Amino acid sequence: MRVRRRHILWFIIFRLIILTSLLVTAIGIQFAAPEYIHLTALYYLVVAAYLLSVLYLILYFWNRYLSFQAYFQILFDLMLITFLVYISGGLRGSFYFLYIFAIIAASIVLSSRAAYITAALSCIFFGVLVDGMYFGFIPHFQSGEPLDVSLAFVLSSIGFAWAVFFLIAFLVNYLMESLRKTRTELETAHKELEIKKNLALAGEVSAQLAHEIRNPLAAISGSVQVLRDSLEIPGEEKKLMNVIVDESDRMSHSIEQFLNLASPKKKTFSQFNLSDAIKETITLLDRGGELDGNVQIKGNFSSQKVPFYGSKDQIKQICWNLIKNASRAMTQGGDLIIDIRQPNKKEVEMVFSDTGIGMEDEQREKLFEPFYSSFEDGLGIGMTVVHRIVEESGGQIEVDSELGKGATVRITLPKMKPPPQKNKD
Repeated sequence: MRVRRRHILWFIIFRLIILTSLLVTAIGIQFAAPEYIHLTALYYLVVAAYLLSVLYLILYFWNRYLSFQAYFQILFDLMLITFLVYISGGLRGSFYFLYIFAIIAASIVLSSRAAYITAALSCIFFGVLVDGMYFGFIPHFQSGEPLDVSLAFVLSSIGFAWAVFFLIAFLVNYLMESLRKTRTELETAHKELEIKKNLALAGEVSAQLAHEIRNPLAAISGSVQVLRDSLEIPGEEKKLMNVIVDESDRMSHSIEQFLNLASPKKKTFSQFNLSDAIKETITLLDRGGELDGNVQIKGNFSSQKVPFYGSKDQIKQICWNLIKNASRAMTQGGDLIIDIRQPNKKEVEMVFSDTGIGMEDEQREKLFEPFYSSFEDGLGIGMTVVHRIVEESGGQIEVDSELGKGATVRITLPKMKPPPQKNKD
């Protein structure tokens, strides 16, 4: 687990609060009953802890070796707590509850494993101290009669403390795991909300663009086709007209993608073969000049027969955008592997793996945002449409990519059963 810098700062501040509370309490006791107890050693301990806090702050602002600093702080805190328990009389005092704070800090700042390690060290330090004082290996800090208790009481007290230490470690780890999971879910939900908000904006823009561009574009394309077919035009001018028609069709397809964001088409469900949908898409892209001749499309899609009930148009739209993006990512040519898998009876996977330029982490995180594209002439619509189709179908989309090592897009879709056919009388 990566140590968060702000956790280190809160750890330092929290221990300063505890130290200050101990110091204020000690001063109050000293003024109330100066003849009752000598607290000079406690003052030295607090001063030493303050000096260590200054060192921790210096290391914090140095901003290096944060994990080492966290372990260093926890270890020395355990030593200071053990010395505080010692000068307070071992079992005679009640400061061994401070071990709990070190365990909590280890779980928050480091990891669940560190919390259990801290709990184990707390058991060792406390057990050695209490046993040593009972058997006389460690002299009592203050003069006076040792605590007159039985060995059974000493062992039961140590056992109880150990149980509390590990119980606290378990409970804190459980709560921290729940908090970390909740935070991850909130971050994911926030990203989804941003995408949906941008989709709403994209819908408004697409609706306006459709009304302003689509009809005049269709008129231009239709007029050019009529002129091209009715007039005897030399070869060079005819090629120019073909360019106008082709580019008009390409622009019309982009507008259709905008419209799919604003007002998706009514889904038409049918039973079809996934392999056929992929093959048809590849054929359309190839005829439209969208595929580079250096791109080799491979995989088991051509041999797999996977019946699927759903919207064939939407499946083809997913394939269109993914294949087109993969082709554009392989500027020097490469391989695009398309595989169809059935991990279980309820799901089907389509995996698109290319050997292109890949993506950085930031690009991968923004991949589904409307109007974001890593290509110079990209509109940033295709992957947004893919994401929306997969999400509305109850599926999942995963993207794995490293810069310079290609990309893999995995689409998982649930299988639906076609409705029963009505018997014709």
